[in-house]
Amino acid sequence: MVILLFKDNMTAVQPIQSNGIIKGFTIDEKEKTDKDFYHALCSETGLDGPDQILPTDTYTCTKPDGRVRIRLRKEDNDSNLPVSVPGLLSRIAKSYPDHVAIVSRPDIMGERKKYTYREYEQTVRTVAKAFIKLGLERYHSVGILGYNCPEWFFSDLGAIYAGGYATGIYTTNSPEACQYCAESSRANILVVEDEKQLEKILQIKHNLPHLKAIIQYEGTPKEKDVLSWSDLMEIGERESDDKLNEILTKIAANECCTLVYTSGTVGNPKAVMLSHDNLTNEGRMMLNTLKLVPTKNVLVSYLPLSHVAAQMIDIYSGITAAVTLYFADKDALKGSLINTLLVARPTLFLGVPRVWEKMYEKIQLVARSNGYIKTWISSWAKAQALHYHTNRINGVDVKSWGYLVAKWLIFSKVKAALGLDRCHMCCTGAAPLSTDIKHYFLSLDIPIHEAYGMSESSGAHTLATYDSFRLGSVGKHLPEYETMLHNRDKFGEGEICMRGRQVFMGYLNEPEKTEEALDSDGWLHTGDLGKMDTDGFLYVTGRIKELIITAGGENIPPVHIEQQLLAELPALSYAVLIGDNRKYLTILVTLKTEMNSDTGEPKDNFNATTLKWLQSIGSTSQTVSDVLRTRDPLVYEEIDKAIKRVNAKAISNAQKVQKFQILPHDFSVPTGELGPTLKIKRRTVHSMYKNLIEDMYK
Repeated sequence: MVILLFKDNMTAVQPIQSNGIIKGFTIDEKEKTDKDFYHALCSETGLDGPDQILPTDTYTCTKPDGRVRIRLRKEDNDSNLPVSVPGLLSRIAKSYPDHVAIVSRPDIMGERKKYTYREYEQTVRTVAKAFIKLGLERYHSVGILGYNCPEWFFSDLGAIYAGGYATGIYTTNSPEACQYCAESSRANILVVEDEKQLEKILQIKHNLPHLKAIIQYEGTPKEKDVLSWSDLMEIGERESDDKLNEILTKIAANECCTLVYTSGTVGNPKAVMLSHDNLTNEGRMMLNTLKLVPTKNVLVSYLPLSHVAAQMIDIYSGITAAVTLYFADKDALKGSLINTLLVARPTLFLGVPRVWEKMYEKIQLVARSNGYIKTWISSWAKAQALHYHTNRINGVDVKSWGYLVAKWLIFSKVKAALGLDRCHMCCTGAAPLSTDIKHYFLSLDIPIHEAYGMSESSGAHTLATYDSFRLGSVGKHLPEYETMLHNRDKFGEGEICMRGRQVFMGYLNEPEKTEEALDSDGWLHTGDLGKMDTDGFLYVTGRIKELIITAGGENIPPVHIEQQLLAELPALSYAVLIGDNRKYLTILVTLKTEMNSDTGEPKDNFNATTLKWLQSIGSTSQTVSDVLRTRDPLVYEEIDKAIKRVNAKAISNAQKVQKFQILPHDFSVPTGELGPTLKIKRRTVHSMYKNLIEDMYK
């Protein structure tokens, strides 16, 4: 008999036996035994690295040189004991020295450079030695600012080997945003791709007291004191292994090795501290869940490596499974990704929603040129695929002759045209993908499996697999992880919480924010709402936290942008940013009007503040209806100028507002946009003005 564990109005989906016994222990006895097992594995000298565990009894840490306790169990065996990032790469390089690890973008001659796993680790060690020589200190960072390429990997892993932090910085960041990341992570070294990214650093380097070196890995630097990639390699090759090996003995699997910066709802981004064990254990979970056979898989790297999903799939899952990884062109997300897919023919592919949307649009464009016969055959084939996959989802895996013929005649050609003919697993993540698009690809015999996670969970916490798949669900949590729904309502919906070895250490130097995210029992509170069916499939239904995730996977804090716009134009009363699962940001605004003192409803005529502003810009409009009826050019122009001023302060292009709509009346409680505490009811606003919103995306 199995029951669910209840705790403080939370429901865990990790079953325990109803008599409170787990493998012969009571719950309290098991916790004590696990703790004894953990401490028995801790290093006594602190010089047994890099796979050692250093003693501590705390599960959270916000200090640069801190450590956390790993949630180990006595039943854990050698295959899932902690391993560091250097320990993992070293093992794989020894096991598969001649297997091709990474393949670069085409050079000027159109050739791609290949690195075997032996060469991969040797290059990482060379870079690490150069970083040490250049002054990289323990628990300080190497910031990396550039598009995906082998040098990004070498810099990232080289920083970790040298005892520092790897810190990815988005290429779309402004100089000020780059400064915040570099300063808060105490960057000793910054690695930039080209002159464009270098220029950002040159503008703010005088504000970086810890900075000791800048490396430009593409082209020859024109600036004095900026090293080229070949300069870096020469420095490393001249160094002996002594200092590097000494540092490796001091590294521990329960220390931080990577910082991932993630947006909060307001203010500066937080630095998520991920330990060696966070990353390598998550890689192991992906390997086991996806049943990846070492040396038998191919990946394509194109998502920004400063994002945790890209790091986990491309670097850590890639190393764990000894994959061969191809790098896509810089403009992959602008349409050239298909070129790399056709060359690499990946066996596993993670696409953000916008990628799947673009594929869908291209397929639809081709389909519109088909004649009657081709259209009929295509419709017949899609019906066969939908019938098969619908039955498979319901537990009936029977391939009809019609489905097999359609697979051979139609689907094999479609997949080959997309470069997905060898792909046994297509995934989506970072933002929700439209159900219609998932349904469409299912009709093409391409199931798209959703993953769900966050930076603080080292990537995926749940994953829908071929054997465990439901449309609309993000799947089940990965083995050894736990999921909990906090404060469930009568419909079973509550805040999604996570626990396990994938949960981050804390936010760097931010103990209060860490306490907000991690409770005393080790549960990570996601701020997302979800529900779960009786089979353990998780469904994400909304967000408690006010954070927009665009179709490209960018996290956007709406409140900060909204407040900036309201500050620019006092005549505006409310602003609601739109962009969840969209290609770009738009915004709804209201103009301040008089309110009905009896009912609390907004009137059509403007209040004194708005009238004064209208007069100052030369407008004669007296009501909202006047503005909308005439589409008052003076009003629209001033709002557009204000938005441009806000955009000028944006830390990335993704945070710039592209379009706006003026709503027909101000917000109020009676009209439904505001709650009893006068807080905007965002879902209601989206529903009430869905037509205006859709007009901005036509």
